[in-house]
Amino acid sequence: MLVVDRYGTLVQLNDAARLLLPEAVSGNRLHETAPSWLSDAHRKIAGGPEEAPATPLSGSINERIVLAHPTAAADGDVVWWLVDDTDRHVAEEAVRSAQTRSQILTEASSTLLSTLNVPRCMEVAASMAAQHLAEAAVLVAPAQGRRHPLTYAPRGGPVVQVTRQIDTHSVPGLPEALQGFPPVPARWIDPSVLPDWAIPDGFTGPVGSVIVTPLPGHGVPAGALILLRSSTEQAFTEGEEVFARLFAARAGAALSAARLYTEQTTITATLMNELLPPPLQRVHGVQYAGSYRAAKDHERVGGDFYDVHPGSDPSRETLVVLGDVAGKGLDAAVLTGKIRNTLHALLPLADDHQRVLDLLNGALLNSRHTRFATLVLASVRRRAGRAQLRLTSAGHLPPLIVRADGRVEEVPSRGTLIGALPIVTAHTVETALDQGDTCLLYTDGITEARGGPLGDELFGEQRLRRLLAECGGLPAEAVVERVQMVAAQWLGTGRHDDMAVVAISAPRTGGLSVVDGRRGTSRKDG
Repeated sequence: MLVVDRYGTLVQLNDAARLLLPEAVSGNRLHETAPSWLSDAHRKIAGGPEEAPATPLSGSINERIVLAHPTAAADGDVVWWLVDDTDRHVAEEAVRSAQTRSQILTEASSTLLSTLNVPRCMEVAASMAAQHLAEAAVLVAPAQGRRHPLTYAPRGGPVVQVTRQIDTHSVPGLPEALQGFPPVPARWIDPSVLPDWAIPDGFTGPVGSVIVTPLPGHGVPAGALILLRSSTEQAFTEGEEVFARLFAARAGAALSAARLYTEQTTITATLMNELLPPPLQRVHGVQYAGSYRAAKDHERVGGDFYDVHPGSDPSRETLVVLGDVAGKGLDAAVLTGKIRNTLHALLPLADDHQRVLDLLNGALLNSRHTRFATLVLASVRRRAGRAQLRLTSAGHLPPLIVRADGRVEEVPSRGTLIGALPIVTAHTVETALDQGDTCLLYTDGITEARGGPLGDELFGEQRLRRLLAECGGLPAEAVVERVQMVAAQWLGTGRHDDMAVVAISAPRTGGLSVVDGRRGTSRKDG
């Protein structure tokens, strides 16, 4: 308590006031012993009609936060009640700091986890660290061979990503951080020993304080984070080191998730490429074309498949396979992959279609899969300008042959399903394609495509036959493209099954011409 007269002279003070203001004694002037914020406030209140403020004044006295409550006496004196408010102020600052850091961590988690791209995640982590934790940040990713990906982020500057060979032992605590060990306290690191590669371009002034903290990942470390402050900035406190570790934990988790996603995506893409139908082309004088459309537009594979296995030379037959596994989506695609691999292993026996179907049937019956499949095999060889075909159907739709003049013929091949019964029965049919003729293999996704004006009518085999009649003499690619385009138009936006088409054509050896409005050709035997 201080009692000060209207002239600013100390009249009386108690023991607590003497502890707060050791130099204050009765008779001294207030402005000589108290800070200016208190003496100025007293001058306003004691010098005129100024009333005491509704809320207490607040200020610093000898590094303590003090609340000053004035009470004016009748004789012009003012009694100042001084209350030490330091502890409350410190507590409020701690709460505000904790709230701010919590908001930063929440923002970091949300921002970092919003991307599963590893370089982008590294860029965001380093940038946020420079913005909220230090003047600059360097993110060191695990080594790729002998080189480390590095991300430099000066506060307010551009983020730079490079990959270079570095000596991690040149930064104290970095080798341990990259292995996931606890960080070395910042006070143990001499900033002057940092190598040039650990300081981003554009960092102003010498380094004054350094934090090296690990980025914990899922099972393995995700890297390390180097935080830098210049000599003009306040050194990192223990609380800031703890906060840096919390931030690093969020960044490490996000980086680990991004790397895991990238690895899984790479593996999926590699496996998916093995399941995709192969590109088809001309083999030993015979044209092949194929097209596949999965049941769902966002899927790339499904239960329909085809393959062409060229003969070793023109005298050997080329094996064409088109099949349809029960079901759709990835589960069906897995079984198509097994069937395709099994058929590839059975290529030495391709001359005997029945033998191939028997062995494939046994392989499916002995597997854990409960699905069955339909299949059509076509062995193709060119002789004297014609394509000789042997066609065998195992529960599949019969192939259709489009002659050059537009006639459509059905190949009478029949058989039982693969993977359903102990014994497979199949009938092989031999036929030939003259120049301009095409043999079409297709799955029921084409004929069972439901659409039309009301969206509930099947495309059907008869409509397919009429369509093919318009394709006489066209090359294999044109036939396939025409079938898929018309089927897609029939479907509109409706749902559909997997759709696969393969065309085998005996190409014309002469050039196309137009005679009386019709396609013609000068035929030459090849």
